Amino acid sequence: MSIAKRMSSLSPSLTLAISAKAKAMKQAGESVISFSVGEPDFNTPDYIIQAAKDALDSGKTKYTASSGLPELRKAICRKLKDDNGLDYEPSQIIVSNGAKHSIFNVLYALVDPGDEVIIPSPYWLTYPEVVRVVGGVPVFVQGNKENNYKMTAEQLTAAVTSRTKLLILNSPSNPTGAVYSETELRSIAAVCERFGIYVLSDEIYEKLIYGTARHFSIAAVSKRMKELTVVVNGVSKTYAMTGWRLGYLAAPFEIAKAIDSFQSHATSNACSITQYATLAALSADSEAVTAMRQAFNSRRDVMLKMIEDANMECMHPEGAFYVMLKVSDLYGKSHDGMLMQTSVDFANTLLVAKKVALVPGEAFGAPEFVRLSYALSMEDLKEGMARIAAFVSECR
Repeated sequence: MSIAKRMSSLSPSLTLAISAKAKAMKQAGESVISFSVGEPDFNTPDYIIQAAKDALDSGKTKYTASSGLPELRKAICRKLKDDNGLDYEPSQIIVSNGAKHSIFNVLYALVDPGDEVIIPSPYWLTYPEVVRVVGGVPVFVQGNKENNYKMTAEQLTAAVTSRTKLLILNSPSNPTGAVYSETELRSIAAVCERFGIYVLSDEIYEKLIYGTARHFSIAAVSKRMKELTVVVNGVSKTYAMTGWRLGYLAAPFEIAKAIDSFQSHATSNACSITQYATLAALSADSEAVTAMRQAFNSRRDVMLKMIEDANMECMHPEGAFYVMLKVSDLYGKSHDGMLMQTSVDFANTLLVAKKVALVPGEAFGAPEFVRLSYALSMEDLKEGMARIAAFVSECR
């Protein structure tokens, strides 16, 4: 059998691998607590579900324009104006089957074989895989502890070459939870404007920010920067709609036109019922969304306190729903005869010993860490963190 060479560049998802193992253990009757999957544990708000039911009852089950319902694209324009101070026309909006699909579309439209794509590290594990699939070359820029693992403008400048085409920026970040300030983004934008570098700004966690941090889109820096930026967003995280599969992007006219042409042949339109549900989601100021954000914030605070009480170290998250826990101090130690030399070893040993699932940092370019999601109940969070603390104390 001859599989296309492009498939050899792909690495299996460590997130899904750990999650699958944990699910198998649960199905076997074991008491597994999972911090692994980046998915809100809340149900989709009732008013969104009702909108989907109404669409079904009204027979809105036909094809839509490949780029999305006109009324939904207008609603997305209003959202971008109200929340981000960005003016777009509906023709600049492309609705896709999830933000991941939008990201693929952007890279497919902009990146030629051999083009370099700068990715701040730690990074969401899918970014480099998609870059490689379209023939691009991922260039990683490692954030440092002093700047909460965010890339600086100086680091970006040092990474630029004659082949640099695109920067992928994710704020709030998966996996670190870091939020780039307006000042930081303006400095980064100055570099992009200087060298003519496009930016894919992944803002999927924009509504999940805590404390004094504030979301700012790099596209809002200047007219020039807006012409270099494709904003990617969606409804999966904010509205607990992961299974509904809807993302969207806002782009300069020519880029949006190219993506629309490609999507019309690749997938056509996103699910019509999901589009009507999303229209409802964006058209209401939902108390349910506020309640979810407050719950995530409370869980974050509890997790950080339990990490501190266990004398462990982590990155400090300002957004999203993840904590990167440092485990490299345990490398070279064992638990019940199982030696740990990597974060993969730590994750597998912990799952066997304490039935707690989390994601190794290797998946995110952060081999000293593991990622924990606090998108689970407070009860499970406390029990899971207690198991981790016990596990760490037992390592020799």
